[in-house]
Amino acid sequence: MNDNSTQVYHVFIRATAEDIWQAIVSPERTAQYFYGTAIEVTPDAVTSRGSDGEVTSTDAVLEFDPPRRLVQEWRSAYDPDLADEPVSRVTWEIEPRGGGLCLLTLTHDRLEASPKTAADVGGPGWMYVLSSMKTLLETGSGLPSAG
Repeated sequence: MNDNSTQVYHVFIRATAEDIWQAIVSPERTAQYFYGTAIEVTPDAVTSRGSDGEVTSTDAVLEFDPPRRLVQEWRSAYDPDLADEPVSRVTWEIEPRGGGLCLLTLTHDRLEASPKTAADVGGPGWMYVLSSMKTLLETGSGLPSAG
């Protein structure tokens, strides 16, 4: 059995650290690549809104260091089975690499008591989000919805 209690994803993006940061914290940007969810991040909270504008979740921001590092609580409120699991943590780290590239590392951890969430976000879940963000920043459009 694969231990999904800590998941780490890396992606190189041809964009500035500031552009990547804005893609993470701006609801107008996240709606373009994060399954249609508008996510607003402030120094204190992460608020997610569905396509109808209704708030689907509000979670705490644990660290807010633009444009380098964001640490937030994560609750999968979009699915009732997952929403009942304990809160986990997502860390976004942006590292400029020169030549117009940045390395974005996403770490999703504290998933030991949340196996359904770990399975749901693992692999294709986060990879779709990161791939769509990369595509949006490099081409101007996110990926079409994954079916």
